[in-house]
Amino acid sequence: MNAGKYMKQSIKDMVAQALSKAFQAGDLTSDDFPDITVDEPRIEAQGDLSVNTAMVMAKNQKMSPRKIADIILKHLDDPQSIVEKTDIAGPGFINFFMHPKAYHPVVHTVHEQNERYGASDMGTGIRTQVEFVSANPTGPLHVGHGRGAAVGDSVARILRFCGYDVQTEYYINDSGRQINTLGRSVYLRYLEKTGQTLTFPDDCYKGDYIVDLADQILARDGRALLDMSDEEGINICARFAADSILADIAEDLKNFGVTFDQWFSEQSLYDDGKVQEAMERLKSNKTVYENDGAFWFNTTAFGDEKDRVVVRSNGQTTYFASDIAYHQNKFARGFNQIIDVWGADHHGYIPRMKACISASGHDSNDFHVILVQLVSLLRDGKPVAMTTRGGVFETLKDVVDEVGSDAARFIFLSRHYESQLEFDLELAKKKTNDNPVFYVQYVHARISSILKKAADEKNIHTFERNDEAVSLLLESEETGLIKALARYPEVIETAGKNLEPHRITYYLMNLSSLFHAYYNKHKVLTDDPLLTTGRLYLILAVQKVIKNGLSLLGVSAPEHM
Repeated sequence: MNAGKYMKQSIKDMVAQALSKAFQAGDLTSDDFPDITVDEPRIEAQGDLSVNTAMVMAKNQKMSPRKIADIILKHLDDPQSIVEKTDIAGPGFINFFMHPKAYHPVVHTVHEQNERYGASDMGTGIRTQVEFVSANPTGPLHVGHGRGAAVGDSVARILRFCGYDVQTEYYINDSGRQINTLGRSVYLRYLEKTGQTLTFPDDCYKGDYIVDLADQILARDGRALLDMSDEEGINICARFAADSILADIAEDLKNFGVTFDQWFSEQSLYDDGKVQEAMERLKSNKTVYENDGAFWFNTTAFGDEKDRVVVRSNGQTTYFASDIAYHQNKFARGFNQIIDVWGADHHGYIPRMKACISASGHDSNDFHVILVQLVSLLRDGKPVAMTTRGGVFETLKDVVDEVGSDAARFIFLSRHYESQLEFDLELAKKKTNDNPVFYVQYVHARISSILKKAADEKNIHTFERNDEAVSLLLESEETGLIKALARYPEVIETAGKNLEPHRITYYLMNLSSLFHAYYNKHKVLTDDPLLTTGRLYLILAVQKVIKNGLSLLGVSAPEHM
């Protein structure tokens, strides 16, 4: 049990014992006691912990909440003297102000659990797949893909830390119209390179990377494609371009700190007959029906707004058909929970995917979609235009090369993914506290500097448990830091349950703020050896938690800055 939960459990046990004693003494009329909920008040002046038990019990006990609260406090025992004072607020809340020493075990817990502090087993036995990015291999990744990559990768890291068996996957959309458009775009540039004059269609991809790909094919194959049919030439260009772009995507993601356990090809679903199998299975149970020569999925039966075409009248399957087969395949591989990270513009696609999962005999509640909102990229306060087909955009690689992977990832995760994000390139490069990642990383580096100074000037190299030294940590800023450390495991658990990495980003910003305030007011290396030992032990715990949290965001914790 983590330190924060331990504190809440202690109060819960104390209140439960007080209720039992009060009933035995005849002060309460019924022993039908409710579950006791211990919360943290939003306002610091209202104490560290609070219970509303008196109000919940009022009707059953047939007395006012404040009277019940008085009775509870009358019978409250605190054998370890962890409560400094109590008060009754409002209609009957009991507020508990904890003694600073009550939090001291937290520091020891951080050191004892080290990099596992905050980890849990809540996901034990749950095989989970997180699929993210999955951008069409028709062009370089842009910053929107980067935000999705940061979110998906961080969610996977958090879930693993919470005990889930996680596999990450990139779904390669290497089949269909967009790949054909890519091949046609490269093929036409190839024809231009061989001296042909032509009009380049508006629906083709126009980026410089298309010209580069045409140059590569010309260098590899010479004029051989001119002896083929247009269809053959387009197919060769499509395969070459998609493979080349995908390799670049993988390299860009690797430089962004993102790797995948599995790369899954959409085309393989057709090659292995999985799409046809899925359609036949759904036809047999009447979920897919024929109308006007096309086949339709009866998604309205599962809550969608209208039925959806899966096979057109010309016999060609839609993207929805391969998506059905793909998600059936995910469950067939033994995953208990499926998480897809999509762009916010795919919101309308969720009901039909839930419908196909239900129709396939699985619980749609085991399917979760994270919708990632757009990123507005700014340079010198001016928006940067981004459009893949038009070829005018800032790629993820450009951003990482300019500001670094750490800054990009931290800023991408600095807000809830359902909120739009403005990414200021100039801010991300600043070595000041205005830059959020610098603000947090600097705490880690500063603590490293303090520890080095302690070794050089005071010959302190090891940090063993010293209860006497920790007992001296009584300054309000020290207590504030330790309280924040106590909250960390619950932050991780909440981030895991809700699939929300930004909770960790917020936490690290707050912890860093508390450390800066502490460091600016109090010396760590004092003339008192025992106090110095306690303070070094505390800041080392802070450093460990910051490194821990940054690792879950995929961000480094530098020793020097």
